Amino acid sequence: MTLAGTIRSRPLVFLFGLAAVSLLGLFLLVPPIPQSQIYHGFADQRRMLGIPNFWNVVSNLPFVLVGALGLRFFRRDLSAGLFFLGVFLTGFSSSYYHWRPDDAGLFWDRLPMSIAFMAILANVVEERIDARVGRLLLWPLVALGIVSLLVWLRTDDLRLYAWVQFFPCLVLPLLFWLFAPKHSGTWYWFAAAGWYLLAKILEYADEVIYVTGHVMAGHALKHLAAAGACYAILRAFQTRQPVAAAAT
Repeated sequence: MTLAGTIRSRPLVFLFGLAAVSLLGLFLLVPPIPQSQIYHGFADQRRMLGIPNFWNVVSNLPFVLVGALGLRFFRRDLSAGLFFLGVFLTGFSSSYYHWRPDDAGLFWDRLPMSIAFMAILANVVEERIDARVGRLLLWPLVALGIVSLLVWLRTDDLRLYAWVQFFPCLVLPLLFWLFAPKHSGTWYWFAAAGWYLLAKILEYADEVIYVTGHVMAGHALKHLAAAGACYAILRAFQTRQPVAAAAT
């Protein structure tokens, strides 16, 4: 049996094993990651219309719009509803943080994002591996996301939060590759991955983009790209059909 076949035959062993190995590796091999205060020094700090850091603040509005459109999924899919609630609240919490960047504001910025990361992981487990397990994992994963931020505040160590943010980025492509979908619209998820990758590139190129044209910096563009990823996921939920029905 191939490695892929072995994983498909024991999907939960694969999922929990990968989670355990990645967590152990992170805490055994990586030293504590403090929050750099340089992080708060974004390239574009212009005040417009009385709003400090104008573009970094207002570029969060698409999160509010996308999240609001997705809140109706609470009625049929709790994990999806929690994901879009996290997106919706991110629009406000990120605006609050960017109005006056500091660690206290950054906690509130990251809180709804951590809920969204964990909720979408539970949703994909429910969709691709086991519906019951996905539902059971939802609240423990959300709690872990919140705990990761409390650990950061208490110890100034971002390792657990880094896992909360990046473990879904590692495992979700594997789940999409290895396990068949129950619904159509998989390509929207790959579009979301592309938008999210672009968002991370823009975030790291914040100053380079700003000095190139002095129109908008990379961090504000990152918000727009990340909102694009959320919109792609919204379209996946809006348009999806059971695979059997989609094939007829």
